[in-house]
Amino acid sequence: MTIVILLALSLAAAAMTTATAATAASFSIELIHRDSPKSPFYNHSATSVDRARASIYRSAHQARQIAARVQRKSVIEPSDAVSRLFPDTFEYLMELRVGTPPLSILAVVGTGSDLTWANCVPCTKCYRQTAPLFDPRKSSSYRTLPCTSNLCKAFSGSSCGEGISCEYHYAYQDGSNIDGVIATEDLTFDSSAGSPLVFSNIAFGCNSQSSGSFSSRAAGMAGLGGGPASLVSQIVPSLDKKYFSYCLVPKSDTQASSKVIFGSAGVVAGSTVTTPMTVEDSFFVLRLEEIIVDGAGSVPVPPSAPGLKTGNMIIDSSTTLNYLPTGVLSSLVEQVSKVVSLPKATDPEGVMPLCFTVTGESDRQKLPFITFKFAGEASLRLSPTIIFMDELSFGGNVVCLAVANSGSGLPIFGNLAQQNLHVGYDLDIPAVTFVSADCAQL
Repeated sequence: MTIVILLALSLAAAAMTTATAATAASFSIELIHRDSPKSPFYNHSATSVDRARASIYRSAHQARQIAARVQRKSVIEPSDAVSRLFPDTFEYLMELRVGTPPLSILAVVGTGSDLTWANCVPCTKCYRQTAPLFDPRKSSSYRTLPCTSNLCKAFSGSSCGEGISCEYHYAYQDGSNIDGVIATEDLTFDSSAGSPLVFSNIAFGCNSQSSGSFSSRAAGMAGLGGGPASLVSQIVPSLDKKYFSYCLVPKSDTQASSKVIFGSAGVVAGSTVTTPMTVEDSFFVLRLEEIIVDGAGSVPVPPSAPGLKTGNMIIDSSTTLNYLPTGVLSSLVEQVSKVVSLPKATDPEGVMPLCFTVTGESDRQKLPFITFKFAGEASLRLSPTIIFMDELSFGGNVVCLAVANSGSGLPIFGNLAQQNLHVGYDLDIPAVTFVSADCAQL
């Protein structure tokens, strides 16, 4: 499993005057794409073709694991929870500063995950890793949670053994496992006011065992899901507004970074569209009503999806492609084919069902805008640059509709369609708001 967390002592931050959570309006964190030169996973020898193909494979794995997790929820034992993140399907990393004095952590972002964890000293049965382990003995703010605490009860993978400490066991779909103790820690961020912002008593998983297909560079993750014990749920209520947002730069832009913004500074403004949102099993769920192809017709979408109670589509930043049910996808392919007068081609990976051969920019201009109409009259018009995989991704003259078949799985609104969109999550309403944006300039 290649979930990464790099630890380095941040002595400078400890010397700064810190602000409390109640005194700062908001803060932002850089999101580093795994293929960015800033990422420890960056492969300078990989081509755009290599990266695109790898992202498609990860997308397919992520979609399957989301479906397996949601649809099998009723048969999962509380002491053996299926993971919220399938190993090596991640797309983004973010820096956290954990403990007192704070340690700088570059962690995998899990948008459908709650638990934030790291391998800790002493890690008696942990996989080998090149990054240092987190040492709780060196942090004055580290506190082990008792079994009776509400945060312990909030984790589906928690259990109580012979002792009184809150323990957990997570079993990943590929056979990887993590075991440890849930504690609380201080997290330090840079606020919008410029002073460090400290959040105290944030639930944090300290692994004593970890095994499976983890990379030697791997050591933990950050949970940004909608569950009660995620970073979002624990941090946002302390700010001036229960709100967070992110803006994903196009993956072709290797110089700029995406951002996630917490609090009022992250509120999405402008010509926005807003749709109701619910949270199920830590995932953020929307209701897609129809898909409209410019110059053609509309495609109705069934109001429900297997495993979901309140909507029919998960919005997920860890999945690259969009996923639609078989019938919806077939109708969408038919509608797009009606208005695109280009020679059809085949997806080299066999995942996307509709591809075209293009010879230049004039051919690209023949690709249609496609509107995803969500509940609440929220019509999100997606340009060809984000609803089609760019032809350069395949190193030649093929461009594909970036939608795949969910089959018996769950529909997903993926991160490719969210590029250059400012996406806001209002946890009070609750709702999701979209607006077009130049994310590199946000």
